[in-house]
Amino acid sequence: MRALLALVSVLVLAGCSTSFGGIHQVPLPGGADLGDHPYRVVAHFGDVLDLVPQAGVKVNDVAVGRVDRVELAEDNTTAVVTMLVNGDVALPANAGAELRQSSLLGEKFVALYEPPEPTGSLVDGAVIPLDRTNRNPEIEEVLGALSLLLNGGGVGQLQNIVTEVSAALEGNEPELRAALSTIDTVVGVLDSEKGNIVAAIDALDRLSSNLAAQTADIEVALTQLEPGLRVLTEQRNSLVTMLGALENLSTVAVDTINRSRDDLVADLTLLAPTVEKLAEAGADLPNSLQFLVTYPFTDYFLNAVEGDFVNVDVTFDLDLSVVLENLRNTKGPLLPIPGTIPGEQGPSAGEAPLLPVPTLPAPIADGGLAGLLGALLGGGR
Repeated sequence: MRALLALVSVLVLAGCSTSFGGIHQVPLPGGADLGDHPYRVVAHFGDVLDLVPQAGVKVNDVAVGRVDRVELAEDNTTAVVTMLVNGDVALPANAGAELRQSSLLGEKFVALYEPPEPTGSLVDGAVIPLDRTNRNPEIEEVLGALSLLLNGGGVGQLQNIVTEVSAALEGNEPELRAALSTIDTVVGVLDSEKGNIVAAIDALDRLSSNLAAQTADIEVALTQLEPGLRVLTEQRNSLVTMLGALENLSTVAVDTINRSRDDLVADLTLLAPTVEKLAEAGADLPNSLQFLVTYPFTDYFLNAVEGDFVNVDVTFDLDLSVVLENLRNTKGPLLPIPGTIPGEQGPSAGEAPLLPVPTLPAPIADGGLAGLLGALLGGGR
């Protein structure tokens, strides 16, 4: 009887294997409802760990599909996971996929998620590339890393570190409290000046942008600055001598000002009335200067100027009586007497003068030009 039951069981299992194409194709109880029109989504993972077909596909921890196939890509670089998703589930075209675990020791499943900026719609045959897929670390990996830290890391040295820190702080509690109080004050001041600090950082960013935009000009300036620095280096001694002389000059100037301070103050005090009178003159002084410069032609005279010429009628009044009056009032001779010029020898004794010196006649009665000429040529009338 037992042999018969075993034979029936083997036949049933063989039939199941033949009918469904493998144990992975057997639908699990309690799986997601795919609906009447599910669509396929293909995702590329760098590592799927122990993900198997028939594993769940979830959105926001809600089962919406299952894994249909897990296979290696043709280039042997990624794992290709084909999923069946319920047709009523709407996802954006740029959706991502993550490989998660239901619990520490639970099963693996694929979680589909929406990005911060969703676009389009996920359709049948859509492919999620490798840059939009990842996986969470497994508990085995976490425990392995923790084991490496505890066994081969520096945890054993923590006791020494704590001991040394305690020894360094022992007896320095007041200083430590003062330092912490100072740090708290500094942090408070920095927090109160947060707006100014942000503004300074923004200004520095703008300055950096301007400097970056003028990199070529700065490079040219630095390149052309080198010859000037070389000349300054060559003239260093002369510059030092000049600065020394300038220092001496400033010393003498300061001493001179100190010595002449009283006289300068007195001169300024004496000059004050003159300046006050000039201030009282007001606009009369510049007007007088303007008239003095343009005398005898006033500003109105410029109205007669047309282009680069001017027509002027001038009448000269020559009164010879005034000229004669001036000649009569003079003390010396009209012409120089020979021998009176320095360096010249006069005529010897018995020699007549080379040119008779006329004498001024008596006042000419008629005041005419003929009488004047006759008096000059004939020595009188």
